[in-house]
Amino acid sequence: MVNKTIAAIATAQAPAGVGIIRISGAEAKAIASKVFVSRLDKNILNAAGYSMLYGNICSGEVVLDDAVALVFTAPKSYTGEDVVELSCHGGMYNLQRVLHLVLEAGASLAEAGEFTKRAFLNGKLALNQAEAVMDLISAQNEQALRLANASREGALNLKLNKIKAALLDLTAKLAVWADYPEDDIDELENERLLEALQLQREELLALLATYKTGKLIAQGIGAVILGKPNVGKSTLMNLLSGCARSIVTDIPGTTRDIVEEAVNLGDITLRIADTAGIRETDDPVESLGVELALKKLESADLVLAVFDNSQPLGKEDFELLKKLKGKNAIAILNKSDVSQIVSRETIWEYGLKTVEISALSWDPLEALQAAVRDCFNGLQLNPSAGVLANERQYEAVGSALAAVEEALAAAECGFTLDAITVSLEGTLAALYELTGERASEQIVNQIFEKFCVGK
Repeated sequence: MVNKTIAAIATAQAPAGVGIIRISGAEAKAIASKVFVSRLDKNILNAAGYSMLYGNICSGEVVLDDAVALVFTAPKSYTGEDVVELSCHGGMYNLQRVLHLVLEAGASLAEAGEFTKRAFLNGKLALNQAEAVMDLISAQNEQALRLANASREGALNLKLNKIKAALLDLTAKLAVWADYPEDDIDELENERLLEALQLQREELLALLATYKTGKLIAQGIGAVILGKPNVGKSTLMNLLSGCARSIVTDIPGTTRDIVEEAVNLGDITLRIADTAGIRETDDPVESLGVELALKKLESADLVLAVFDNSQPLGKEDFELLKKLKGKNAIAILNKSDVSQIVSRETIWEYGLKTVEISALSWDPLEALQAAVRDCFNGLQLNPSAGVLANERQYEAVGSALAAVEEALAAAECGFTLDAITVSLEGTLAALYELTGERASEQIVNQIFEKFCVGK
């Protein structure tokens, strides 16, 4: 159990109407009472949980600011400890000054993610629920927000608990059978064991399948805009990002570096990159830009290939189409308001979907949004079903699956029950690590190091 009382600014590090200093620990009320004085002569030390006091932040006899103190009493608080939140005016200098008073009164400065870490250590959150807190903060679209909220509220845990309960039941039965070797396991029981193992294998496979889509929703689709020079790539980038992020001119080869921006296309987030026009060139700087563009092509989740619809496809266009075969790619046929010379059938032969636009007057974006969804099979998940949110969770479920498959193979080959039990214990250990029930201190620390201070 952690003994020190911690404090930090819990709101964004930017000027605002209101800012919050959060204090958590056994001495939270005592420390807050040294800097906060109630206007109604109420003592914060005697305040009940879930109560609010109005008063002043004071340094000795000097009143520094008006404030509201929210009091939470253990264990019914975010951290599971006594917590006091001081809400005062949100100027950064003012907040730093109040925080300094709180630290002088006996609190220690909180480390990154320490409030949520204490919530985990005090049993208020599972480790994957704690991770969902940061996913909630960083959510960039409605779907990502729903997934993070569902995970924070325990949707993934419900799924994991169901799997763990089934595996524990199997392990218990195997232990009983191993303790009574004189009672042979009949054919029906062997069949039931195999069926149970296969069922849990399918459950874990289904959970693993949520990771890729969940990652695309939460972190955004890595997209790249490609095409030969002067077809409208930078104009498209600027329209998607809502500002002039890329230079737009009539001069081919203007874009040399990769310009990146996160943009929302409806409830889909694209981490989009505008690249140099792909063409043969003697310019060493532009040539490097083309090389970077082709590297982006290999790593992107989605390619937006722009073609000038007012001109026949040229050598560079066909070279690009060849590179896009078998990839998630959408052909953006620009300048469709001028003419429609490019053959759709030719584009379709390379497996690309087509969206016709005029980059100078493109509105709305529904056609592109629908095409993107089509590339990723709808890009929809049921948040309440439980979704894997990050690589750590994916690896843990992958390890659990490998152990179940090991147990299944052992059962099919007629190995001893002890061998099957060992594999099942490996499955449970991987799932316990995911939820934090048996996670190492190193893993826990690595997770919370990624949090912001104050959360």
